[in-house]
Amino acid sequence: MSRLIGKTALVTGSSRGIGRATAVRLAREGALVAVHYAANEAAARETVELIEKDGGRAFTVRAELGKPGDVHELFLGLEQGLKERSDDTTLDILVNNAGEATATGIAPEDVTPEQLDRFFAVNAKAPYLIVQRALAQIPEGGRIINISSGLTRVANPDQVAYAMTKGAIEQLTLHLARHLAPRGITINSVAPGITDNGSAVFGIPEAVEQMAQLSAFKRVGQAGDVADVVTFLATDEARWITGAFIDATGGTLLG
Repeated sequence: MSRLIGKTALVTGSSRGIGRATAVRLAREGALVAVHYAANEAAARETVELIEKDGGRAFTVRAELGKPGDVHELFLGLEQGLKERSDDTTLDILVNNAGEATATGIAPEDVTPEQLDRFFAVNAKAPYLIVQRALAQIPEGGRIINISSGLTRVANPDQVAYAMTKGAIEQLTLHLARHLAPRGITINSVAPGITDNGSAVFGIPEAVEQMAQLSAFKRVGQAGDVADVVTFLATDEARWITGAFIDATGGTLLG
């Protein structure tokens, strides 16, 4: 597989879960991948090692999103890493995957202003500013993929704050699709459902079985299920898709 040879990619939040699986698959297709992390450097390096073991190329970039100067720090590291490996700072593929969430949710009446600020800072403001900064480096035919959530289509009151931020991501996708089309740049949203991200709950068989019932396929999603969808959108085969909401929930939204 070599659909992305000569391409560069940034995957935010790629030290684990969907982000890690996406970074690995983009690299497997030939892309040079910037593996972003906020705090767990060891996990990010594991992602790079997985990529290199598979014959791919990658490097880590640190930036804690949602903090002042976060996007500047991210792009300083990105540009340095790209220059060291390709003598260029062109970014062909941007995957906004990093996000702030809670394992069990928060009742609507218990969400604090500080929690709401944090959700929006990481999940909505940071992706917007990352796209804004990246546009100077994304060439004609570039790809932007935003990771949303199936929670924008089903009601789960304990996840309302999180879902609101993902709704914002989908609006970013919709409006920038029109704005970027003259440059041949596509931008799409991918919405995972319940996906095994390595959290402790996925080690509890009873909980996994209960979650699996929500999918039409009666199983919990794997990170690779979503990563394959993202990778397709990054290729030339997806050139005629933009502004789309891609349901990658395993049929959870079918009702």
